Parts: sequence; C-alpha cells; structure tokens
Amino acid sequence: MQDKRVSVAVAYHSGFGHTETLAKSVVNGINSVEDADGVLVDVNGLNDDFTVLNNADAIVFGSPTYLGSVSGPFKMFMDATGQIWMHRGWQNKLAAGFTVSASPAGDKQSTIIQMSVFAAQHGMIWVGANDAPGNNSSTSTADSINRLGAYQGMMAQANVDEGPEVAPPNADHRTAEAFGKRIAEASLRWGKAPATQPQELEATA
Repeated sequence: MQDKRVSVAVAYHSGFGHTETLAKSVVNGINSVEDADGVLVDVNGLNDDFTVLNNADAIVFGSPTYLGSVSGPFKMFMDATGQIWMHRGWQNKLAAGFTVSASPAGDKQSTIIQMSVFAAQHGMIWVGANDAPGNNSSTSTADSINRLGAYQGMMAQANVDEGPEVAPPNADHRTAEAFGKRIAEASLRWGKAPATQPQELEATA
C-alpha cells in the first residue's frame, strides 16, 4: 500500500530570529494535519545538501524582507539550486512563501513575488494564502488573523525594537499556523511529488 503521508519542508533564512519563529509556527500548522509532516530547513546550513528539499512533496520558502527583497543568504540559496532547476528536480512540487519586515507594508509583496517567480522557474505549483483580511474594519482589530491582508503569500510584521520572543505578535503566528495547515491540506489533495534522484544531478555537477 502506498504511503499517503506527505512531507512539507519549510526552507527559511532568519537574520535576527523573527523569520525563524514564524517558520516554526508554519511547521506547527503543517503538523496539525493528519498524515502531514513538517520539517524546518535553515538554508544557511544546507552546504549544497538539498536531500530534504528534494524528497519533500511541498516546499514553503521563508525570508525576511530586506530593502524590498529576499535576504542575501536566501538569494544565495536560490542561486545554488541551478542544477536542480536544470534537471527539473522540483517540478510539480507545491510551493508557498512567507516573509516578515519591520513596517506594515515594507514592500513585502516584492519578496513574495520573487519567491513565486523562483518557484515558477522550477516548475512548481504555487499556493497562496486563503484567510479573509483582518484589521480592516471598525469591528476587527490588530489581533485578527491575516491582519496585513495578504493573499499571494503569508506576511508578518515585527517591530524593529523588539526581539523574536515578542515580535511578530500572536496574530501573525496564528496566521502562520493557518498558512501551514493550508499548505499541508493542499499537499494531501495534490498527492506525493516524485523525489529527485541524486544521480540525476551528478551529470553536470
């Protein structure tokens, strides 16, 4: 009988810990779904070992937004996937993304677009957010899920003078958990992606 469990990798870079705490909340959401396993992958420590990502059924990308873009280390990770791209190793895997910046806007949309284009280059299937926007009426508050009203990816805000033990606030962590749950459920509906075979990547390494 074929194993129906799905693996969802959360590949992230965190400059000061805020993105990492969000990544953990995304994983918590993934793991709340039966038959889904979430795993954290710090791209800073990959050292060109993409085994976990190659074997995952879906990959959620996470990066802080620095100057309207993904962080430098995350861009280095993206560029290091050239051999995988060449051999279409991640095609038909699901993909999603999240980001955090100090400002409520902070040009975070640019970061999410960058991630979605990266996923499209790899032939991946992008999954956006689905929670109704919060904090946009007289009856909603800043403690609402999706308080920043993001759809293409999950967005959070962390005050520049607060550490990751405080920021982003609880509303953003609840949003991240809901986002992880959505990706896990989508992965189960989409089905298992074929694992990338190492020998496929060695020919032009």
